[in-house]
Amino acid sequence: MNERTFDSNTVLAATREAFAPVLKAQQDGFKTFERLARLQYAVAGDVLESGLARVSATFTATTATDLLSKQTELNTQFVDKLRARAEEFATVTSEIQSKLSQLGSDMAAKAVPTRKAA
Repeated sequence: MNERTFDSNTVLAATREAFAPVLKAQQDGFKTFERLARLQYAVAGDVLESGLARVSATFTATTATDLLSKQTELNTQFVDKLRARAEEFATVTSEIQSKLSQLGSDMAAKAVPTRKAA
């Protein structure tokens, strides 16, 4: 009867190797979450800035036509900023999708040799 000794280093190395893609995904997830939070913060800043500009335009306008033209200009600027932010969000989401598909591929690639060895 063969008695095998328990090798904790081998178990730890195998565990680290098995969970390496998950750890990398978690780190990337936190980075992406921070990036999304910063984008949300930037959008909130744009909204606040636009609101303050509208109030300022209301107080400085001398005629209704002047107020309308300033409000129209501010609306155009705000929409342009929001469009740029939406493009940034789209870029981030496409990067998230590609990272998730890469993670799946990495995990599948590691799982296949392990199954064949068993």
